[in-house]
Amino acid sequence: MEELKITGTVEKIIYKNESNGYTVALLNTNTGNETVTGYFSFVNEGESIELIGSFSDHPTYGRQFIATKVGKVQIVTKAAILKYLSSGVVKGIGPATATKIVERFGDKSIDIIENHPEELSLISGISKQKALSIGEEYKKNYGIKDLMMLLSPYSFSMERCVKIYKVLGENCSDIIKENPYSLCSEDIGVSFETAEKIAYDLGIDKDSEMRLGAGIEYIVSSNLSNGHSCLPKEKIIQVAVKLLESDYYRIEGVCDRLVSSMRLYSFKIDNSEYLALPRLYNSERYSAARLLSMANMRSVSGMVEELEIDYVENRLGIKFEDNQRNAVKMAFLSNIFILTGGPGTGKTTTLNAIIEIFERRKMDIVLTAPTGRAAKRMTELTGRNAKTIHRLLEVEPGDGQIRKFSRNESNPLKADVVIVDEVSMLDSLLFESLLRALSPDCRLILVGDYNQLPSIGAGNVLGDIISSGCFNTVCLKTVFRQAKESAIILNAHAVINGEECNLSNKTSDFFFITKHSSAETADTVLDLCVERLPSTYNIDAINSIQVICPSKKQATGTYNLNNLLQAYLNPQNNKPQLSFKDVYYRPGDKVMQTKNNYDIEWEKDNGERGCGVFNGDVGIIKSVEKSLGRLTVKYDDKTVVYTRDMLDDLDLAYAVTVHKSQGSEFDYVVMPLFGVPSKLRFRNLLYTGITRAKKMLVLVGDKDMFRQMASNDRKTLRYTMLKHFLEKYNEDVR
Repeated sequence: MEELKITGTVEKIIYKNESNGYTVALLNTNTGNETVTGYFSFVNEGESIELIGSFSDHPTYGRQFIATKVGKVQIVTKAAILKYLSSGVVKGIGPATATKIVERFGDKSIDIIENHPEELSLISGISKQKALSIGEEYKKNYGIKDLMMLLSPYSFSMERCVKIYKVLGENCSDIIKENPYSLCSEDIGVSFETAEKIAYDLGIDKDSEMRLGAGIEYIVSSNLSNGHSCLPKEKIIQVAVKLLESDYYRIEGVCDRLVSSMRLYSFKIDNSEYLALPRLYNSERYSAARLLSMANMRSVSGMVEELEIDYVENRLGIKFEDNQRNAVKMAFLSNIFILTGGPGTGKTTTLNAIIEIFERRKMDIVLTAPTGRAAKRMTELTGRNAKTIHRLLEVEPGDGQIRKFSRNESNPLKADVVIVDEVSMLDSLLFESLLRALSPDCRLILVGDYNQLPSIGAGNVLGDIISSGCFNTVCLKTVFRQAKESAIILNAHAVINGEECNLSNKTSDFFFITKHSSAETADTVLDLCVERLPSTYNIDAINSIQVICPSKKQATGTYNLNNLLQAYLNPQNNKPQLSFKDVYYRPGDKVMQTKNNYDIEWEKDNGERGCGVFNGDVGIIKSVEKSLGRLTVKYDDKTVVYTRDMLDDLDLAYAVTVHKSQGSEFDYVVMPLFGVPSKLRFRNLLYTGITRAKKMLVLVGDKDMFRQMASNDRKTLRYTMLKHFLEKYNEDVR
């Protein structure tokens, strides 16, 4: 089809999809009005545009010009300027103010706003402060518009462009033109394939050092989401050769130059070379050195006498087994102590005894956990206030996912003892931030279940610390009599010990419903959540039941089940809804924050204000304001307002992945097990899912799949550095 070019002034915006940028407009050309369509939501009424595309006859709407590219966008006439400013596109200018500006400055109005905004204060009703604010707002709009024009051929949504603008700043278009691979940064997350298309169109040489270097860095950074804080150099080269279609030695040379320029760091483990991003390398190296330094500090609390443990036993009305008594003693022998074990083995009882003895010695104790739900559970189990690590460290507003904390080396926590629960969830960067906030003589007690999945973020903190053998560690293994009454706990231990589970035995809290297809499994999950469990146990389906899935995709994954569960548990029924990437958000929906956002604001019921919503936080949508493109979510006692450009970090949470469920317990858990991808058929994933249930677990699907996962004790491989540095520095000290 022949490509044509038309120019004209936008008379009217007929339709605009704010989610994906698709727009229908009426364009006044020199031959008459034309209906034009395409992805150019950044264009406003009154602007003159140049469109490249072709004409088509729509069966319903008739003749249309379908634009594939947008050329120049400008405002050329006095009338067009008035129409543009009156549209409200520039914050602070309405129709009345627009008229005053155009009457005074005529066809120079845009130049005045952009380059000499202070002159707007000559107009009655516009203060100097407001004038400067209008100028800043126009520059912001222009910057985003310029960016949208640059990226419109690549189907970037308006929300994505706004996010890019926030990260790269007002010169974002120039930055991208110079280096389109800057879009692949972690904070932006554009795929390397998309950056490649932009680079090709910009004429960047396929063999350029910039492209090859960016590709190698992308391989390393994209693997952070797989939990790897570093990668073997050989693996990086092998992947890069295929991805970049280059030869081995050229890629190897670029890797070496990236190391020389300190864009990557190199180190060796057992004669194999590994590469890491500087911030991860420095983070895990710092954590290793700091842990060993703290462990070598002389203890000020002394040893625990048997009589002290006896006293706590009598006060709590319990009897410790030998390993628990040993754990209490070990907690006082060093400034670093690790307590681990599965469900029902007495971790909480042991921890409460340790806390009580510290309190009897008048020591300041701080309890913390990686997520809000984990901290809440810690509070319930210990009877003492626990905070999230982010709240403890007093997170400050920052740029999206970049951490900034008030508590650090220069402003440490006032604590003699810090106890961290659910350490298996703790990623390397957050652990580093915690260590930086501890005074040199502070005690650190790490509590967790090393058989659970490692953190969503990069690193394997608990696993590396335990396997290094550098610190006092006690693993509780005995399942107590009361816990043995729970088939959930017994089967969890059977799974992790490689023992056979009796899946045919129907108990009061553990059930397996066999199904023979993904569709049958999904239908049964739906029936359990909507009808059977709520009616049988008189419970609220949304708040009491949690569906936990091994994966996101397929009929039994979170994507499909979230859509099904939403349709039945929270149907539209004329409720206002906001669409984003094929997801509809309504009042009453259960949602989850999927990335750390350190600058999002919240307000508590008591009026307290603060910043930060974090990966894994679950809440309920309270209101949707479609006309304003925003919605309000309630997280426990915090209320957060999301604008449309923030919805990329929000998901429906009727069904969540096993990874996302970590650190939380739910009364009733339904877990589909059919067609699980081979890369997820691991024992620790199955174990983590099982141990999320408190009152009841219902597994639905294929018993052979259960057995496959239970028999696969090969844990998901993670390349990390913490263990290496701990062993290296510990050896150096010796």
